[in-house]
Amino acid sequence: MKLIKAHRVKILTRHVWLYAFLIILVSCDKKNTRKDTGEYSDEYLAVQTQADKIWAQNKIDESLHFMDSAFRRLPNPTINDRFRFYAFNYLYYQKLKFNFDKGLLYADSMLAMAKSSVTPKQYSMNFAEANFARGDSYFELKQFTDAYQSYYQGYLTGKNYVNLRALADYTYRMGMIMYKKGHYKLAANYFKDSYKNNETEHLNAKPDFVNFYRRQELLDNIGLSYKHNNENDSAIVYFDKALKFIEENARYFPDRKLHLDMARGVVYGNMSETYVQKGLNAEAIALLKKSIAINLQKGYDNHDAELSEVKLGQLYLATHQDDLLYNLLGNLRNQLDTVKNPDAEADYYRLLGNYYVKKNELKKAITHIQRYNVLKDSLLQRASLLMETDVNQQLANYEKQHEIDTLSNDNKLQVIYLYVSIFFAVMALIIVFLVYRNWKRSKKDVQTVHVLNQQINEQNSILEKALNELNVSSQEKDRILRTVAHDLRNPIGGIASLTTMMAADDYTEDQKELINLVKETSYNSLELINEILEATNLTSVELNLELVEINSLVSNSVELLRFKAAEKGQTILLETLDKQQELHISREKIWRVISNLISNAIKFSPTSGTIYVKVAEINGKIIIAVKDNGIGIPDKLKDQVFNMFTSAQRPGTSGEKSFGLGLSICSQIMEKHNGKIWFESDANIGTTFFISLRLARHNIPTDLLQQVSVPMA
Repeated sequence: MKLIKAHRVKILTRHVWLYAFLIILVSCDKKNTRKDTGEYSDEYLAVQTQADKIWAQNKIDESLHFMDSAFRRLPNPTINDRFRFYAFNYLYYQKLKFNFDKGLLYADSMLAMAKSSVTPKQYSMNFAEANFARGDSYFELKQFTDAYQSYYQGYLTGKNYVNLRALADYTYRMGMIMYKKGHYKLAANYFKDSYKNNETEHLNAKPDFVNFYRRQELLDNIGLSYKHNNENDSAIVYFDKALKFIEENARYFPDRKLHLDMARGVVYGNMSETYVQKGLNAEAIALLKKSIAINLQKGYDNHDAELSEVKLGQLYLATHQDDLLYNLLGNLRNQLDTVKNPDAEADYYRLLGNYYVKKNELKKAITHIQRYNVLKDSLLQRASLLMETDVNQQLANYEKQHEIDTLSNDNKLQVIYLYVSIFFAVMALIIVFLVYRNWKRSKKDVQTVHVLNQQINEQNSILEKALNELNVSSQEKDRILRTVAHDLRNPIGGIASLTTMMAADDYTEDQKELINLVKETSYNSLELINEILEATNLTSVELNLELVEINSLVSNSVELLRFKAAEKGQTILLETLDKQQELHISREKIWRVISNLISNAIKFSPTSGTIYVKVAEINGKIIIAVKDNGIGIPDKLKDQVFNMFTSAQRPGTSGEKSFGLGLSICSQIMEKHNGKIWFESDANIGTTFFISLRLARHNIPTDLLQQVSVPMA
């Protein structure tokens, strides 16, 4: 089963990321510590240095406690002292404790201090940083409108004060947002802009580890963006640039071996995905093993190591190295119990479920796949909030609002000038003239808006009329289709009966071959007509629901089709529930679904093959699985199998005819039952179809039903 998997941009490990930012916290101008300019005091710099040393020993909580107690004892902290103190607390709660509400409170305190700045340089640096911190908190709280507004304020400050670091931080965040929204080309461009600004900042200032680390991260992010955009050659170029950049600058940071190794490990893991896409699995496995060996060590980026193990597990699954996959998953389970990682947790269950599918342990497979679906749905639901926002439109709105505010301020100045010049009679005449002119312009604008509204209303009416006509046309099409199919069924049925009788008489071999050809064509046409009538009637006919015992229904379907399987020398193995269970369903429709799935398994399985049918109860639902070891479904056709008149139709292993309507009808039936149908398939290995139905709950009190919600499989 090939499932869409959420990817992530490489970030620093939590400890390293925070420590790197603490370096920024103390990158202040020690040459000027005068309190009247709001710069850092010598007392605060000493406190910050000691707090950094404690933090570097991985004593994070002790570092915060020391900072809080020491700061309260400072005699007269400056504006920058207070700003940096709030920033220290912000990083602790936002990036380490993931307490985003408390992080937002400290970001607001940073903003208040920034507004009290006494020099333009101090204001531009602090105001931009505070707004980016505020935006990050809002972003994690899923308040994206407020987050984008804060990012825009930081960008505006960098633009107005030519603050390259602020501009680099802004384009970095825009790149991250575009990447998460799947706009990889835009993300690559933003990351490139951020790299250029960081490069300029690096040339104009003393080299520091944080700037170096951000630049190698940006090179890696550009490579990831190209990789997801299927530009693998460009991706490899930037991954190589990232590794080369690390090697060229490693000599400047001899005490940062741990951080440098982690950076290499993350690049190795990301680079492996490009080799997978190029079909170089052996090279990809080697890179993943190098990445895991680095970041699985204590104190390293264990989150990245877990994600790399998931990629390695997927390769083991694809290359049928089942034993290596099982051992890897066992180790990953132990790691996830210690280091939580929602993305890796979900993919762990996906891989384990696929492993048990290959081992034909369907009950275990279904349990793990169900767990994967629950976790993945939760992750996708959180991600969907971001996908629904239009960051470019909102930023454009903020830009327009800024222009309006600027014009508004200019207008206020003009009003002041007018009030001053009102003492002159000639200015009074000018004011009257301006008012009159503006009134005419406003009147004209109102008329223009009125005309536009009329045009919009007319277009809406046209669209509504077109929609109604489309609905009528669709109904007429269904009526004509049913009429034609119905009228064709009788004559074609007669032809089928007649040719059947003729086939029993004595004719020459050539004549019999032609008669059998007409007979087979007639029966195929009748089958197609019946499926067309079934498909067109499903949407209009109400279901006849009744209590049905599921074991007997499935057994009946299997028994009726055993003779058909026997014609191809096939065996059907059935496993039912240990006890009887009733479902509130349409017996005829669900029987049709089960029979269709078994018939397809017979059709697409080889001669002498085995077909497995299993009924299981999981989480208040009945799951019916039909598994074959037939030709499977290619990846390019998987999205089409449930479409009506799909192009995914293929002949059976013995040349059986396929019309492409059966699975579409099954899907419609399951939808009308509030159930679900899905499949897992590997080309030339086999296919497993699943259907999910809720148990009958007629014996449960109504008030209790309203309190219980059973999630779909």
